[in-house]
Amino acid sequence: MAEDSRENPEDEFRDMLREFLSGNAGFDPAQLAGAAGLPNDPALVAQLMSQLQNALQSSGEGVNWNLALEQAKQHATRSSVVSLPAERSQLEQALHVASLWLDEATSISELTSTPRLLSRTEWVTETMPVWTQFTEPVATSIANALTEVLQEQAPEEFSNMIAGASQLMRNLGGTLFAMQLGQVVGQLSTEVVSGGDIGVPLLDEAQAALIPQNVAAFGAGLDIPEDEVRLYLAVRELAHARLFRHAKWLRMHVLSSITEFARGIRIDTEPLEELAASFDPSNPQELRDALTNGALIPPKSPEQLAALGRLETMLALIEGWVDVVTAQATTRLPHAAAIAETVRRRRATGGPAESAFATLVGLELRPRRLREAAAMWQTVTDATDSDIRDDLWAHPDILPTAEDIDDPAALVARLTSTEPARDDIDKAIEDLLNDSGEDRPREE
Repeated sequence: MAEDSRENPEDEFRDMLREFLSGNAGFDPAQLAGAAGLPNDPALVAQLMSQLQNALQSSGEGVNWNLALEQAKQHATRSSVVSLPAERSQLEQALHVASLWLDEATSISELTSTPRLLSRTEWVTETMPVWTQFTEPVATSIANALTEVLQEQAPEEFSNMIAGASQLMRNLGGTLFAMQLGQVVGQLSTEVVSGGDIGVPLLDEAQAALIPQNVAAFGAGLDIPEDEVRLYLAVRELAHARLFRHAKWLRMHVLSSITEFARGIRIDTEPLEELAASFDPSNPQELRDALTNGALIPPKSPEQLAALGRLETMLALIEGWVDVVTAQATTRLPHAAAIAETVRRRRATGGPAESAFATLVGLELRPRRLREAAAMWQTVTDATDSDIRDDLWAHPDILPTAEDIDDPAALVARLTSTEPARDDIDKAIEDLLNDSGEDRPREE
């Protein structure tokens, strides 16, 4: 007698999903792609279905990060154009001049590695390891939540099937997440102009890079000479890279802070439970909204809010310093102030891909206190000099705080004080001696 394939509950569940994904269950695959927040592109829908079918056969765990990379590269390649030799030569010259100008604005030394000119696809490849680090905790939480809700909400007749199929759901959830992440990073590759454009160190330490195609797009329509735009953006990128090379501790601090924040995210299963109870396969808009508007990520806990505040302060300090040093180094450019304002507006609003990343991971990449931080760095520069300003990056313990951003005058007073600084031990000893003096009986 032939072996009954239905004896294994996991095989039964896999067959049911395969029928579903093949469209044999009265469901249009394009609707699933739309629900996942992916464009209504027939080639992309076909790829999604193929990848989900492969996920059913996979024995691996978690997110298929190679799929995320390939998806992002495909998106980036679709709109890429090859930069002409003359264009690359102009950018290389701009980077050379920018380095000389920065030498006049900061004592932080120049880079030891040559700045790179990257295509959109190369930017994706170079930065994907950091995106993976940021999003892995959230992807894991989503996969766990999907499995938990499936087990709780499935009809009783499916319970035996689902009990042994949690890994299948993790694979399917991981595949959907990977394709979403690939779309976000691929779209970002069309928006960013440099390696440090979003303020986070996406490239290796001490590496600067410009994306020629996006630099040209940034300057289009500004009514500003192209050579000024190239020079300004080159100065900004080199300033950002120099800072991270100088402050050896900074890159790891920022990356670990973002990763720790992401690890604290716990997916809210209540919206998933409501979707599971009322989901209409012929109208996947509700599922799409939940996946793309951040509804699955619950409000931040007090601990997360505190961590987010510290991270935003650090990002504001970084970006504010870069703004001030860039302004100091580009005084020769007639339209430097106009370009700077364009950069600030662009950074304040962010692009579509940044919004997608914020909903996917629950983290805004743009610091809210950037203008205040830049004003603080400018106050320090005016009251002291660039050497004292830049020395504050030597160690995290002496870096300005959120309170210093609120009260730059107090920071300047400390920096210019001629009295020796007292640490906590000095203060504790002084308090102890004062207390002892007060307790000693007075002599007659």
